[in-house]
Amino acid sequence: MKKIPVYQVDAFTSRVFKGNPAAVCPLEQWLEDSLMQAIALENNLSETAFFVPNGDDYDIRWFTPLAEVDLCGHATLASAFVIFKELGPSRSEASFQSRSGQLTVKRHGDLLAMDFPSQPPTGCQTPRALLEGLGKEPLEVLCSEDYLALYRSQDEVLALTPDLEKLKVLDRRGVIVTAQGKEMDFVSRFFAPKLGVPEDPVTGSAHCCLTPYWAAKLGKKRLHARQVSARGGELFCEHRGDRVIIGGHAARFMEGTILLP
Repeated sequence: MKKIPVYQVDAFTSRVFKGNPAAVCPLEQWLEDSLMQAIALENNLSETAFFVPNGDDYDIRWFTPLAEVDLCGHATLASAFVIFKELGPSRSEASFQSRSGQLTVKRHGDLLAMDFPSQPPTGCQTPRALLEGLGKEPLEVLCSEDYLALYRSQDEVLALTPDLEKLKVLDRRGVIVTAQGKEMDFVSRFFAPKLGVPEDPVTGSAHCCLTPYWAAKLGKKRLHARQVSARGGELFCEHRGDRVIIGGHAARFMEGTILLP
């Protein structure tokens, strides 16, 4: 019987039952893709991260219950948390090679700061399915890896009840909805139903798009953000040209062992 360690970490929060839960599986070598996908489906979380050593660094991959994705923020934060707490407690930095290039996470006390690629949104044609799926017309629609829909207020973002079946047919990874915040610089929500993630609690990778967008809109490089899902999460972002810093806390909820025949 093969045994694989697994950790469940709540990312972008300092306490359990908040933020975004991710499963993290440190491996000695890669499993078959179909097996990693099956484990992610069994975990039934928005993301399961797998990583293997590569010299002093790591190679990382992420799976939703239905598909592998090119970039995931909260599961990278959770993976770095496991490295700093369990695998390399003396380390202050962890680097991952991924489909989206090199991703570095630095530890500043309890805050973990991820260095990710910037993905500024640009103008695009607005699909009818997006407007019908959101149910309320946004002020502006842009796109990058995802569609970005701007609303007038935090209350409008909170009040949205999207038709997920209509959003499922869109040609992008998912849909970000955002507005200027009341207490934060900006707020957001994220929907990716075609990947098996109806609403993601906190989406680090969406802030690769949100950070340059709001940095330009508000005229500031450092931004304090909240994803206003039911669980909620807090992010500390910084715009650095072609890179963004996305910071947050993490809390361990569970650790165990996956048993494979």
